[in-house]
Amino acid sequence: MLEVRGLRFEGRAKQVEVKAKVERGMCEVRGMGSQAEAKALEVKGIRSKATTSRLQPLTSTLTSALTSAFPHLSRAVGMAILFVAVLMSGMLPNGAVAHGAPPDAAAVDPGYRLGPEDVMLISVWKDEQLTREVVVRPDGMFSFPLVGDIQAEDRTVEEIRGDLVKRLIKYIPNPNVSVSVMKVLSNKVYVVGRVNKPGEYLVGHYTDVLQALSLAGGLTPFAAENDIKVIRRVKGQQQVLPVRYGDLRKGQNLEQNVLLQRGDVVMVP
Repeated sequence: MLEVRGLRFEGRAKQVEVKAKVERGMCEVRGMGSQAEAKALEVKGIRSKATTSRLQPLTSTLTSALTSAFPHLSRAVGMAILFVAVLMSGMLPNGAVAHGAPPDAAAVDPGYRLGPEDVMLISVWKDEQLTREVVVRPDGMFSFPLVGDIQAEDRTVEEIRGDLVKRLIKYIPNPNVSVSVMKVLSNKVYVVGRVNKPGEYLVGHYTDVLQALSLAGGLTPFAAENDIKVIRRVKGQQQVLPVRYGDLRKGQNLEQNVLLQRGDVVMVP
């Protein structure tokens, strides 16, 4: 309840009482004056789906109605009363006030080499039927109309774009092709053994051994910290990279803190 008292005009004391009462989306403004006849203005049916752009003309209309009904009130006081009533009745839609635009997704490194499960957007200018999202299959290939299967694993988007242009030129003169990475889902590493949160981790950036252990919640009290191994598969052959966590903790032999590659397994015995 807002009360405006003691307004004096032309040397005569007048008292205006304005009450704002909100119940189930209804805003009532009542006024009493020594010479003004009591009037009521009801605002109904404004729901949370109302947009900010609709509220602006509504605010102007209601403010004018208030000042017409109660000439003793200044426009500024009317606006203040209306604003409080609107806030109390929940007329402002959820999320109407945005604290800045959501951040854009981080740009993928042009040198990033794709892997299985990565999602690409391929578009051919002036041909909507050849604009689509494709997913790299487990065999490292993806299918595209007119050209069939194309190798994507371990290739950059620019290499894939060049391949598409060479194949599409048989069907489309001077094709204008663009390729972009929409989702990076193949860059996974695995941390197993005596860590607090073992499992598979999808990383969107270059990650080294210490960062992977941090993602896994660190070592348990019974972990053999100087017997950690990174298991890596290269062209079908497995490689084992030893890591002595105790040395890294002391800032020694930091070359052991290698950058992990897609599919690497960090094993903590």
